[in-house]
Amino acid sequence: MFDNLSDKLDKAFHILKGHGKITDVNVADTLKEVRRALLDADVNFKIAKDFTTRVRDKALGENVLTTLQPGQLMVKIVKDELTELMGGETAGVNLSGNPTVILMSGLQGSGKTTFSGKLANYLKTKKNKKPLLVACDIYRPAAINQLHVVGGQIGVEVYSEEGNRNPVEIAQNAIKHAKANGFNVVIVDTAGRLAVDEEMMNEIANVHKAIEPHETLFVVDAMTGQDAVNTAKAFNDRLNFDGVILTKLDGDTRGGAAITIKSVVDKPIKFIGTGEKMEAIDVFYPARMAERILGMGDVVSLVERAQEQYDEEEARKLQKKIAKNEFGFDDFLSQIQQVKKMGNMKDLVGMIPGAGKALKDVEIEDDAFKHIEAIIHSMTPGERSKPATIDVKRKNRIAKGSGTSVQQVNQLLKQFDQMSKMMKMMQGGAGKNLMRMMGGMKGMQG
Repeated sequence: MFDNLSDKLDKAFHILKGHGKITDVNVADTLKEVRRALLDADVNFKIAKDFTTRVRDKALGENVLTTLQPGQLMVKIVKDELTELMGGETAGVNLSGNPTVILMSGLQGSGKTTFSGKLANYLKTKKNKKPLLVACDIYRPAAINQLHVVGGQIGVEVYSEEGNRNPVEIAQNAIKHAKANGFNVVIVDTAGRLAVDEEMMNEIANVHKAIEPHETLFVVDAMTGQDAVNTAKAFNDRLNFDGVILTKLDGDTRGGAAITIKSVVDKPIKFIGTGEKMEAIDVFYPARMAERILGMGDVVSLVERAQEQYDEEEARKLQKKIAKNEFGFDDFLSQIQQVKKMGNMKDLVGMIPGAGKALKDVEIEDDAFKHIEAIIHSMTPGERSKPATIDVKRKNRIAKGSGTSVQQVNQLLKQFDQMSKMMKMMQGGAGKNLMRMMGGMKGMQG
């Protein structure tokens, strides 16, 4: 995510390295590279120019503290300006209605139907809502079936009307169905369309007028760059939507849409999609995104994802096992599953300050744990609970069964032994509070 932009900005800030103070000359040289980095990221020229002008004015008006180097000050100013450019404050979704009606709009191929499912899953699991998905895409082949498949994956009912070619009627009937059956959120998935398609734009405008949604969200593929911004403007002129959803931010995106869409349409980015899984949805935090772009990581989001997988009762049981020296491979496998639920590995690594830059040339596979899992699954229940019983003969069998080598099995056993000893040591002294600290993270605020 934004790797290319992050690299170019980092090189721009290196111009100030070694300078004792900020001057007109070194600021101009730095901002020339910053502007070039933004343009390469597909940011509109005028926006990039205005951005660097604001940064220059702030930088030259600042007195550099003795504890702060010019480069550090410049990074701080750029971070603050990036945050403002992307919206400043986090914008939540309006859930005041009963039921709340959310209209999804967007281009063909933007990932709108998939994201409708992600949003339903988010509202169900995080906001304790009972959502209803509504299939109003009457044009795309298999679109209604796709929404039913998505609904089945997340356990959310999908409303559709076979043979009805009137999306306005379908949406209105779905809302009546929701009211009669206790659904408190209705998510209406409409047909993908082109901004230049007048007939289709009229149709969604009619749906919007008929159901008067509490939230109208525009879904856009972040990989389309500045085209996404232009399309958002065309849609906003017709629908006056409430917020933007950026999908495919985990792809090879230059970031221009995320950085500039707020300043063009004056509507906030509310959510981002970062993968194919139904859980791959994040609330958009401008400040956190600015920090990630500048290579500062995003520890708060990382902690929040860890909290979502944290089970206090399981942690208590695990602590007792560690104290009794009964921590085995089944427990280790359970921990791996929790980490995998937090998101794809590359995204998680990018949240650790400095790690993204350090590992930028390292290919991190999403299934990075597959060899470890294969080895553990090749063990017998007895071997998993008592790894010390695994001798040479057993190692050969485990290696063959898992499609790995004996060296890999030995490496895992060695690492597991070291980790078990470390966890045992941490039961005493300061380490004893590790589990309590994890639980205490639940109260942490960004």
